[in-house]
Amino acid sequence: MRMFLIPNQSSVPQAYTQFTDAVEPSDEEKYLEAEGGSRLKASGNRDRLVDCMEEFVKYTIVMRPHFALFGDRYSERKEREEKRLKKEKEEEEKAMSAAKEKAGEEGNAKSMASADGVVNGIDVNGL
Repeated sequence: MRMFLIPNQSSVPQAYTQFTDAVEPSDEEKYLEAEGGSRLKASGNRDRLVDCMEEFVKYTIVMRPHFALFGDRYSERKEREEKRLKKEKEEEEKAMSAAKEKAGEEGNAKSMASADGVVNGIDVNGL
């Protein structure tokens, strides 16, 4: 059985000294010589960095079909469920408020009705 391993590299002392100077693209010869400027100089440090990046790419390719498995965390599921419940509760409260308002309007119409159940020419007995 093989385990995935990404090497742990120590920091590079004075890392800023390990980079090429920035070069203007207009000076094509120097630009190509400096590999575009502000790049890590060829060294063992650069080789190890490339090794790490290759491992990340390989790991990504291998694990891509299983992304949903690794992208689903308990805390995120819990947060989504809390939001869903809060939204349902708000919708339920809105519906109840609308129902109470409608009932109040109907009650007002019925209390204003004449003996025959007509308000402003509208039969409120059917409401």
